Amino acid sequence: MAAAAAAYKKYETRSRNPDPKTSLLLVIDVQNYFSSMVNPILPQLLTTIDLCRRSSIPVLFTRHNHKSPPDYGMLGEWWDNDLVLDGTVEAELMPEIRRLAGQNEVVEKNTYSAFENTGLQERLVEMGVKEVIVTGVMTNLCCETTAREAFVKGFRVFFSTDATATLDLELHEATLKNLAYGFAYLVDCDRLQDGLLDDSA
Repeated sequence: MAAAAAAYKKYETRSRNPDPKTSLLLVIDVQNYFSSMVNPILPQLLTTIDLCRRSSIPVLFTRHNHKSPPDYGMLGEWWDNDLVLDGTVEAELMPEIRRLAGQNEVVEKNTYSAFENTGLQERLVEMGVKEVIVTGVMTNLCCETTAREAFVKGFRVFFSTDATATLDLELHEATLKNLAYGFAYLVDCDRLQDGLLDDSA
């Protein structure tokens, strides 16, 4: 069962609002394969996308898939080759997300990080992006790995607590605690509403 955000403020070490002029929203792997995890947070995820779009923050969506065994990497060993295969229904973005994602807004990836062999870093630099807001699934795998790598690459990271999800609350909160300690500012829909729209009013 997917885990929604808990009372994350106990993990915060600092707080900040994203700057709409230099931010980008990453929506990680909201695909049919992960729908059981996504469904409980779908309202918050759609709200986050809407808040960002209303604030003129660009949005990119990642789609995790594997085309052949050579691109399985360590994921093949770790997950006994039970992977998201390109061309299957499971690999497609969920309908609620697919209708929001333009063709040039989808980044294909085949490992936990959205930066690995995707050209994402170069694209963000070209766009003048300095901050990324991370949402999607799974909190402790692709979302966390992408957030950590973004930080290491010099981007300021904001991590959604209520528009990310994983298998259980313990894993979800472990990521929030770790990221808040050394990598990311924690946000939720309410904080984004206050920080993005209210500040621009």
